[in-house]
Amino acid sequence: MSDAVKIDVLSIGDAYIDAFIKLNDENASVEDREGSPKLVMDYASKIPFDHSEVVEGVGNAANAAVSIARLGEGVGLIANVGGDNWGRDVILALGREGVDTRHVRINPGNKTSYHYILWYKADRTILIKHEPYNYHFPHVKPSETPSWVYLTSVAENALEYHDDIADWLDANPAIKLAFQPGTYQMKFGVERLKRIYRRVGILFLNREEAVKVGGGKHEDLNDLFDKLHVLGPKVVCITDGPDGAYASDGHNRYKMPNYPDPAPPLERTGAGDAFASTFLAATIKGLNIEEALRWAPINSMSVVQKVGAQAGLLTLDELKAYLAQAPESYKPVKL
Repeated sequence: MSDAVKIDVLSIGDAYIDAFIKLNDENASVEDREGSPKLVMDYASKIPFDHSEVVEGVGNAANAAVSIARLGEGVGLIANVGGDNWGRDVILALGREGVDTRHVRINPGNKTSYHYILWYKADRTILIKHEPYNYHFPHVKPSETPSWVYLTSVAENALEYHDDIADWLDANPAIKLAFQPGTYQMKFGVERLKRIYRRVGILFLNREEAVKVGGGKHEDLNDLFDKLHVLGPKVVCITDGPDGAYASDGHNRYKMPNYPDPAPPLERTGAGDAFASTFLAATIKGLNIEEALRWAPINSMSVVQKVGAQAGLLTLDELKAYLAQAPESYKPVKL
């Protein structure tokens, strides 16, 4: 894409391919074992499946980038792919969505990360393998400096990469940071990533992750928010599955219901990415927390009606149409 393209958001994280395998309902089951649900199938046998679907150019950062692009903001992606056909497919898929891919680094000696998703009923079990890329933060020209950075999931060997990101953010204090921590970023811990947390403008977590990151009490939302704000984030968003979502700016706190589903969810991959990226896009457009909270669940609702994390992502006009049709009860309530 042209150097003249204005980048509002640089999304940072991994990009890969998802292969969905739709399991037949009768050939699998979910059992509760010691409070943890387990997907159960016959061992050492041939198991028929319904069908498979391959989706290129996904991952938390890539999903957010596509979402933000469809909502009309200029967005680029900093990620790694392998020097294989899969890597080419990832870059082409993102380019078709209007995502600036100039900072997607091709690693000739590596494969592109390829994940398998066992899709059973409306949920999924993901078999992941992050390829061990040698993470390097790229040179970002002054003309490419974004208003926001959206930082999310990377691989386990990317710890020191966060120091490079923090250095760059320190050198560019006008850049705002949105952070949706991935599994390994939570594993690194808040003390090791304290420079990142101190810079966060908006932090996105689900309720269980909020407990893990901040150490607050699961049943006490105010305690969860208090402990997360202490780390540095100015705004904290906590999603809570069927119970909706919550947001706090440190002074005002809100509960937001989910947007009504037009049909039972087909598959839930990417719902959290859709919420976070849409909340950020609304913020970039100048909306306040209450208005951003009304936008975000709409994209989550739409995503779970399709297969994969991106097929259901809405354009700005589509999102506004859903908003215009929202029931009276679809509004944030102050806690």
